Amino acid sequence: MEIKLQKIIELKGKLILESNLHIGSGNMDMHIGGTDNPIIKHPHTLEPYIPGSSIKGKVRSLLELSSGVAQEAYKQNSKSGGLASLALLKQAKSDQEKNEVSNILKIFGFSGSDKGDEDELAAKLGPTRVSFADCYLNEKWKEKAIENLWPLAIEKAETAIDRISGTAKQGSLRQTEMVPAGAVFDFRLSFKIFCDDDQKLFEKLRHGLGLLEKDALGGSGSRGYGRIRFEELHEE
Repeated sequence: MEIKLQKIIELKGKLILESNLHIGSGNMDMHIGGTDNPIIKHPHTLEPYIPGSSIKGKVRSLLELSSGVAQEAYKQNSKSGGLASLALLKQAKSDQEKNEVSNILKIFGFSGSDKGDEDELAAKLGPTRVSFADCYLNEKWKEKAIENLWPLAIEKAETAIDRISGTAKQGSLRQTEMVPAGAVFDFRLSFKIFCDDDQKLFEKLRHGLGLLEKDALGGSGSRGYGRIRFEELHEE
C-alpha cells in the first residue's frame, strides 16, 4: 500500500453525561477535608475534562471485544489483556481474524515496543489513523452552570457492606469525586485517510462510538457511572 495522505476527516460534536462520570486523576494523596478518589482536572483551570486517551482506550476495547480479537489475543497470551498486537496479526489463523486484527491496528496503532522483528508488517499497516482530542467543558454549558450555581464536580460517599451483618465494613468508607450527570463536553477526533479502504475503517470507528453509548466510560460502569451520549456529530 502506498502511504500517501489523501485527507483528514474531523468528527466533532458534543459528549453529554447521562450519569455521573468518574475518571481518576491517579493522585492517591489524601488531604485534610479532601476526597481520597479524585477526578482528573486541568492543572490551570481545575475544571474536569475527559482525556482523549480514555475514550480511545474504551472504544478500542469494545471493538476488540465485538470482533473477537480480544479473545484471540488472550488465547495467545493471557497477559496481553486482550489487546491486538503485531504478534497476534502474524499468527492469525484465518483471513477473517487477520482482517479484524489488521483493522484494529490500522485505526488505533501499536506501540514501538510491539514492533520487534515485525518492521515489515508494521510498514504495511501504515500510520495510526485516529487521533482523539481531550474533551473540555462546553463553553455555553459552563456559562449556564455558573449562572445557575451548578457544581462542576460532586462527591459521593461509598462503602462496602458486610453480607452477614448488613452493615458497612470497617475502613471501607471512601469519598469518590465525580462529574455530575448533565455536564456537556466538546468532542473531537481526526481520522487520516490514506486509501479508499480507510473510509471503511472510519465507519468501523463510528460503530465503536455507538458501542460506547451502550456501555460506559471511566470507572464503576457496573454501578451506573459513565453513561454518555453523543449529539450533533458532524464531519468536517
